[in-house]
Amino acid sequence: MNEETFNLGIRRFLKEFGVGAQRGVEKAVASAIASQRLKGSETLKVHATIDIEGLGNALTLDGQIPLE
Repeated sequence: MNEETFNLGIRRFLKEFGVGAQRGVEKAVASAIASQRLKGSETLKVHATIDIEGLGNALTLDGQIPLE
């Protein structure tokens, strides 16, 4: 295994994931506020799972995103 190639691949994936996830969350929150499902002052509980296909491992992260 080439450690540098591996690390660059992980970083590239996480950057794509982060940007895509942020855009998705922003769009979902804006839609929920527009439809009055959210007031805009909540703290959202979030749960993300990254599954590594073929390895049987999953990384799960829990957190919160305050809107105000």
